[in-house]
Amino acid sequence: MLIERSRKIFKAAGADRLYVTAPDLRFYLTGFASTDGCVVADESGTTFYTDARYLEAASAALSGSGIAVKQPPRGGYSALAEGAKTLATSLSRTTAAEYLELSAKAEKITDCTSAFEEAMSVKEECELAAIQKACEIADKAYLDTLGVFKEGMTENEAAAELEYRMRKYGASGTSFETIMAFGEGSSVPHHETGERKLKFGDIILIDFGCKWGGYCSDCTRTLLFGDDKKHEEFKKAYEKVLEAHFAAKQKITCGMTGREADETARCVLREAGLDKYFTHSLGHGIGINIHEYPYLSPRSTNILKDGMVFSDEPGVYFEGDFGIRIEDSVCLEGGKVRSLTNTDKKLLIL
Repeated sequence: MLIERSRKIFKAAGADRLYVTAPDLRFYLTGFASTDGCVVADESGTTFYTDARYLEAASAALSGSGIAVKQPPRGGYSALAEGAKTLATSLSRTTAAEYLELSAKAEKITDCTSAFEEAMSVKEECELAAIQKACEIADKAYLDTLGVFKEGMTENEAAAELEYRMRKYGASGTSFETIMAFGEGSSVPHHETGERKLKFGDIILIDFGCKWGGYCSDCTRTLLFGDDKKHEEFKKAYEKVLEAHFAAKQKITCGMTGREADETARCVLREAGLDKYFTHSLGHGIGINIHEYPYLSPRSTNILKDGMVFSDEPGVYFEGDFGIRIEDSVCLEGGKVRSLTNTDKKLLIL
């Protein structure tokens, strides 16, 4: 039940009042998306305060949930902190101005960010189902888009075709701005999709995802648009990145740190002499946000647990030449990795 989430965070925060305004954290506590609002929880219960634009819809959505819905007081949301001896809020999501307002009304402010990270990192069944649906939509849209690539089309045009299909198949939007990189643009891990036109023999790198039910999917595929017989080094590197991708899936288990998980893939690239071209971490948590706890990186001490969803995305990038990234959204179940995005990862030549 939704009410259990706020009770859990409130208890973990160890304060006499929980105060939440960040949109993603509000959504986690209420399951209701809005651009404005505040959730307050204490020993007496949980209340979602929001303005007139959302009041009717929020009241209907939260009917029977145990979460009350009310309009904010005249003094604004910060007035809800008045008289609190200890007010728990997520300081990483709090502006300096908001912090000063709250400090004037509560005796003490404590940070509850870690309580949210821990709770949100282990997904409930309904959350896993939403992420799985977002992954299925992304897979279907990707396969459907493969047939539209043609010489002369721009990166923007190709990205629009993919995004249209994700919407067509039920997504509420994209998880992030789609990366559509042609040719040398693939060497930039976070390439800005633009007007570069597709040519025969180009590498295509697509990093994409969509949202369904408020939850994200994340996937990257690298392919060739025709084979001009000039990509032997690319093909060799591709096989090593693919090997690293599958090594992570096979070796990551519950109880590992993010650093140990990252090493399962990085060591494969190191043995091939490619590790210096792997310039980012292996993965990141996926949920309401596209990047969240846990982090699978060379320095991460985050402990992986069943129910966590994260990306498996090794890559190599050769400046001004080409880049390769192979990514799936995955989850830990029964101590092992299960892939949530499932389109073929063998090198595809269109």
